[in-house]
Amino acid sequence: MDKSNKRIVLVTGATGGLGTAMCKKLLKDGFKVVGNYVTPEKAEKWTKQMNDEGFHIDLYKGDVSSYEDAGRMIKEIEEKVGPIDTLVNNAGITRDGRLANMKVEDWHAVINTNLNSVFNCTRQVINGMIERKFGRIINISSVNGQRGQFGQTNYSAAKAGMHGFTKSLAMEVAKHGITVNTISPGYIGTDMVMAVPEKVLTQIVSQVPLGRLGGTHEVAHLVSFLASEETSFITGANYSINGGQHVY
Repeated sequence: MDKSNKRIVLVTGATGGLGTAMCKKLLKDGFKVVGNYVTPEKAEKWTKQMNDEGFHIDLYKGDVSSYEDAGRMIKEIEEKVGPIDTLVNNAGITRDGRLANMKVEDWHAVINTNLNSVFNCTRQVINGMIERKFGRIINISSVNGQRGQFGQTNYSAAKAGMHGFTKSLAMEVAKHGITVNTISPGYIGTDMVMAVPEKVLTQIVSQVPLGRLGGTHEVAHLVSFLASEETSFITGANYSINGGQHVY
């Protein structure tokens, strides 16, 4: 077990664009970072790239859409590394399509991965946080959970549900020194977004008052801020980081 005094952060969906930036920023800011993955080939490539860049981050395999597998993974992390102080619920997928044509499996896949995973992971760490009188839960939602988006009833429902979870849990655990917050990014320049056709990308950018996509490092900065000791009076909040695309 790690005997250092560094706070331990678990980032789910660590090998994606946002997850990678979060892991790097948290590591730079003095946290002990562990990541979650599901695809071994991607994890192996990711680990090599991170090591080449000087970032040594242990990855643990786990299907966070499964309560049992999330629990197995978290137990392994806490036995090998130590108690999880901060959980970043970042894992997510899309299966877009109009509701009239949506397959049942596409609905359940998105709800399970994007929303049920938040319960599956948080439920496994919350009692330890209560016992230690410290914890940070950070849920990565989306602008489309705030405003809706054509073709994303499954995704928008899951992402909106994340903040409902945040608000209620924040009330339950505030007296135990645990904060629970949501971050709702707009369109961020991940590999997935940058791979869309140029015409579509131009249309997306035209909808953003700042006139550009967000940077993964900008979202990562906000994650690290909320994970810090100094944000103990911020809880139940939903941080929009969307370049002005959706304001209210």
